[in-house]
Amino acid sequence: MRIRIRTLVIAALFAATAGGAFVYAGIYNIAATEQHTAPVYWLLDFAMRRSVKHFSREIAPPPLMDEARVQNGFRIYREKCVQCHGAPGVAPDDVAYGLTPAPANLVATAREWKASEIYWVIRNGIKMSGMPGWEYRLSDAEIWDVVAFVLRLPALSPKSYAEWEAKPPPLPVELPQALTAAAGDAKAGERALYQYLCATCHRIPGIVGASKHVGPPLDGMADRKYIAGVLPNTQENMIRWLRNPQRIDPLSAMPDLGVTEKDARDMAAYLSTLRH
Repeated sequence: MRIRIRTLVIAALFAATAGGAFVYAGIYNIAATEQHTAPVYWLLDFAMRRSVKHFSREIAPPPLMDEARVQNGFRIYREKCVQCHGAPGVAPDDVAYGLTPAPANLVATAREWKASEIYWVIRNGIKMSGMPGWEYRLSDAEIWDVVAFVLRLPALSPKSYAEWEAKPPPLPVELPQALTAAAGDAKAGERALYQYLCATCHRIPGIVGASKHVGPPLDGMADRKYIAGVLPNTQENMIRWLRNPQRIDPLSAMPDLGVTEKDARDMAAYLSTLRH
């Protein structure tokens, strides 16, 4: 038994050393102009499908046959999805040609995937694929509208899709939402800070991002007296700043990221936990 254990340990150490040397040498070509090798593609695709099945298993789809829901899903699809996935008789935009792996043909997806699985992917995205998560840009109802439209894709001919393009459905009526004074959720705020790309400019404890930064680090944010040197550091002022920084300081390089009131409240709650 000891010999077996020793052999397994030596084999594991050898595999780890070989893998580390392979990565360090830079041998694997990460260029998007070169496709994955067949084993790598199979492994990534298999892992993706198993993960989607696992995390979507308890999602119960709402009724998806309502025509208004399908038409609103078409409007969102045309605005945010066709650029990569194309549509019946419609080619994707240039950006899709440079993605590896190539974006899926959603006609096939609609035939093979469950509605709950399509919903989960649209909402959460897929790492290292170019597929974004739309949780912070679309409401839950809108995501289900897109699912409803995707499920309709196999029945749409290029002619019928072109007719929808020529006469797009009217925009749905959206009722204004009242702002809430509820306390933010720090855990949700940590996720939101990542999704709004804050880590591409700032070093933020707990969030993995780019190693080079163009904005100040946010560690110890809760201990600072001022936000951007102009606003007293309070929760409500942080929410104001996150939602529209250039309205407060026109010289700021921080753009308006379209942060919702809820997400800003959650982000402010997380930032308030960052102390030296």
